Amino acid sequence: MREEEVEKIRGVVRDCVSKHLYSSAIFFADKVAALTNDPADIYMQAQALFLGRHYRRAFHLLNASKIVLRDLRFRYLAAKCLEELKEWDQCLLMLGDAKVDEDGNVYDAKDGNLIYFDKDGEDREINISSAICFLRGKAYGALQNRSQARQWYKAAIKADPLCYEALECLIESHMLTSEEESNLLSSLQFSPEDGWLSSFYSCLIKKYDKESTVEARFKKLENEISGSVSGSSMISTLVNNTDLLACKAEYYHQCCQYQKCFELTSGLLEKDPFHLKCTLVHLAAAMELGNSNELYLMACNLVKDYPTKALSWFAVGCYYYCIKKYAEARRYFSKATNIDGSFSPAWIGFGNSFAAQEEGDQAMSAYRTAARLFPGCHLPTLYIGMEYMRTHSYKLADQFFMQAKAICPSDPLVYNELGVVAYHMKEYGKAVRWFEKTLAHIPSVLTEIWEPTVVNLAHAYRKLRKYREAISYYERALTLSTKSLSTYSGLAYTYHLQGNFSAAISHYHKALWLKPDDQFCTEMLNVALMDECQNGVDSTVEIC
Repeated sequence: MREEEVEKIRGVVRDCVSKHLYSSAIFFADKVAALTNDPADIYMQAQALFLGRHYRRAFHLLNASKIVLRDLRFRYLAAKCLEELKEWDQCLLMLGDAKVDEDGNVYDAKDGNLIYFDKDGEDREINISSAICFLRGKAYGALQNRSQARQWYKAAIKADPLCYEALECLIESHMLTSEEESNLLSSLQFSPEDGWLSSFYSCLIKKYDKESTVEARFKKLENEISGSVSGSSMISTLVNNTDLLACKAEYYHQCCQYQKCFELTSGLLEKDPFHLKCTLVHLAAAMELGNSNELYLMACNLVKDYPTKALSWFAVGCYYYCIKKYAEARRYFSKATNIDGSFSPAWIGFGNSFAAQEEGDQAMSAYRTAARLFPGCHLPTLYIGMEYMRTHSYKLADQFFMQAKAICPSDPLVYNELGVVAYHMKEYGKAVRWFEKTLAHIPSVLTEIWEPTVVNLAHAYRKLRKYREAISYYERALTLSTKSLSTYSGLAYTYHLQGNFSAAISHYHKALWLKPDDQFCTEMLNVALMDECQNGVDSTVEIC
């Protein structure tokens, strides 16, 4: 057969692959490979077999060729076949020997020399060595060797920053702490035209920084897009990209701006109802807002569309948790973890469903599992500390809160819990410092959700007999919420201690208006009235 005719059949194979006619592609690729016995045609036949899900046959074809161990493309495709067959040990053997250090630098297993990965092939082609590192990471992850998986994922993204899947695995599986994520991004070698990608990646990592810092990241990305894309319509499209807006929604959730987050994700899901990352953030916002109707609707749709995904059953668990049916929620959170053991929200939800019923041992077991599986996520460690604090084991609680702080030093909730445990241990000066750090780390303006922290800070100042500072923070708390019994009673008691009986009586009355049967306020109101009668005069003290 003439070369022109063979080339025509090769074109038919490529066209069949592009049209997803894999049986036809396999048929014609087999004939081309038999005619030429060319390695490129054998590789094309193996590709067609792989796409047609004939993994065992594709692996046999590649393994039988004499160049499988000399050509990285052959070796990689053979390893991909073994991946699909779930033969992970064989997959690693096929990929060959290599060592990787904690920073993602790859060394030759024989001589220990550092291996440098250069871009090969076309300018926009992802480095085959990066793909091999990523596949090694997946294999180690499947074998439950998460430490090696993390290192190989880092090697993959360092070998080629365009290997987004490696970064996604590191972030979604919480394999890195906040500092490690930042250090990894700063070490990546982006080409000049990929500046927008560097900015986009910076928006994907943990977002507990100050509002101005995170907003600056988004602004920088928008500027990069504007500079690298011509045409205002194209720029507008990319700035309003669903992935980018989902990152913003995640940031709003971490800022505790749940309503703003919910509104943004609702709009995004109208445009792209099957964007799963946005769906997860939407579920989290709906949970915080107590929107059980939305959770029910989302759960029904997800189970119908994605019955084999952990996210779908996690949504069902969220609905039952929201309506306080914790046993049912627990069952569905457990089902989600059985489907995908690396789905961190399900593990945390599973633990929370035990904690909600004060079943501390089971909750701690779930949190410990999550802390082991997701070393870059501080929430399991934080919740372990909360459980210890609930049982008055304050020393242990403090240790776990400090561990959570080491993992994510910019989450204000960690500092709040450190302040609470210090307060319980009667270390009021320390409590004041932690509560002030909490307020300093809140990324946006103070909202009602942080009112308890302000009140706790006022309580701590009162314990230190710094009444003016205490009154200042109590009044600040009242600007956030006017329906807090703790604020009014604390403010009344502070005035009482200060000797300002009229102001104390007034605020005791306000507290009792919120809760008429409050024993403390009732007794202290009587004491304040007696004290004012004994003084005989209004002893109001002017507060500067």
